[in-house]
Amino acid sequence: MEERGSPKAEVASSTLAGCIRVYMFTFLDLFAGIGGFHIAAKNNGGQCVGFSEVAKDAIEYYCINHKMSKDKNLGDITKIVDPPSVDFITAGVPCQSWSVAGKRLGFDDDRGQLWNDTIYLLTKSQPKAFLFENVKGLTDKHNIEAFQYILSRIEEAGYHAAWKVLNSFDYGSPQMRERVYIVGFRDPAMLEKFKFPEPTPNKLTMHEILTGEFVDMSKVKSASRSLSKNATGENDYYVFNDARDGATTIHSWEITNTSDNQRRICEAIMRNRRKSKYGPQDGNPMSFDHIGDLLPDINKADLFRSLTALVRMNIIRRVDYRYAYNGGVGKCGDLNLPICSVIKACEEGRCLPEIFKQPALKKFSRSVVIETIKKLVEEGVLSVAEVRYDLKNSKVSTGINGVYRVFLRSCNIFPTMVASDTNDYVAMVDLPHNSKAEFLKHIALDKNYRKITNKEACRIQGFPEDFELPPTRQRWMKLIGNSVTVPVIDKITKAIVATGVFDGNNA
Repeated sequence: MEERGSPKAEVASSTLAGCIRVYMFTFLDLFAGIGGFHIAAKNNGGQCVGFSEVAKDAIEYYCINHKMSKDKNLGDITKIVDPPSVDFITAGVPCQSWSVAGKRLGFDDDRGQLWNDTIYLLTKSQPKAFLFENVKGLTDKHNIEAFQYILSRIEEAGYHAAWKVLNSFDYGSPQMRERVYIVGFRDPAMLEKFKFPEPTPNKLTMHEILTGEFVDMSKVKSASRSLSKNATGENDYYVFNDARDGATTIHSWEITNTSDNQRRICEAIMRNRRKSKYGPQDGNPMSFDHIGDLLPDINKADLFRSLTALVRMNIIRRVDYRYAYNGGVGKCGDLNLPICSVIKACEEGRCLPEIFKQPALKKFSRSVVIETIKKLVEEGVLSVAEVRYDLKNSKVSTGINGVYRVFLRSCNIFPTMVASDTNDYVAMVDLPHNSKAEFLKHIALDKNYRKITNKEACRIQGFPEDFELPPTRQRWMKLIGNSVTVPVIDKITKAIVATGVFDGNNA
């Protein structure tokens, strides 16, 4: 038998659970993570001859789960000079440079240069085929020049490629996860034979993961693809925030012991804070008089007491909205910020949002501007001229007390798995019927919800339930969230094998 990774590696076999496993092709796993590509390639007749990974946890659990020796790790991809010659290369190139969550710096970001390193190894190893994965943002119009550059580099390396954006939900994973997949062959005839896989008719659903009950997705309307609708057309999750209102929105004053007046104050702020008459922002703090005008039946003393109590309960926050200039210049020169611009804006009566927009201050962060104003107040140069009130939980994605969304056990789709985890939870009990009142009674007030477990996270991403992971949530969530979705990779790999590209290996 020739050495693993030789240009024309012979068929290898090994004993596995009493059976003989025959390998049709060898593969190199770049940016390996915990081995989503490895599982799919091995399932389709592949033998891993090496992998590249730098994260300590990923290396540890890659080797544990795939029975690989750590000496098979080629290490930092930027330092690999002579990669083994294999039949197939896989790579989930880090996506931060192209994702919506990143800064979208592309090739101006050092991490974007990893594409160059990947294509360099492709050129050196000369596999018969490859499969690369990346975030959908790589194909967006603002990245199209960089994406075309990547495709041209692949062509220069001697490969004929096709790409397509696929959603994991269509291929056996109960999450909305769109990624671009690039498949390439050295032989153009193989590309002509290749077809990206069709969506799976009966998909794994989140409902099945949570309850064990199968859902026939072929009979579910297309609305079920949305996170907002289930099979019957109803919302299947509740959002915790105070910025918006709706049938499935839970507000902080609904899950806290508040009076009628306190609830009315909160609702008045929520429903009016986006009106332009109250300020230049999409959501504006409101003054005592604004709130009083909206609720004239509440006397001023009761209104003040209610507002004070709501601030104490962390439902409403006080906002120093406008400042008066008292004279002087202060001693804030060390902050490297044009103090005169701050003072002038305050002297003109500009509110805080308008101060941020001053041309001379735009290059500074809001925190620096606020810190400067705070020091000027402490020194007596400025004083607070107007106080307003705003909802503390006014950012939708932040949620309330660390809870953003709670998904019912009837839901079919879960949000995209991410390395940083999310404030998304799943209900621990079923509802008699889906309504806000029932949700508050049976789930929200009693906190009958939890985060998904590591076994559930594995199933969502297509890993075996017994896949070994680190003991702490932060560590295992980072590994699972950074991984590829195994069912999608498996189906694409099957389609690659089906072209016959590896038939010459005498398997």
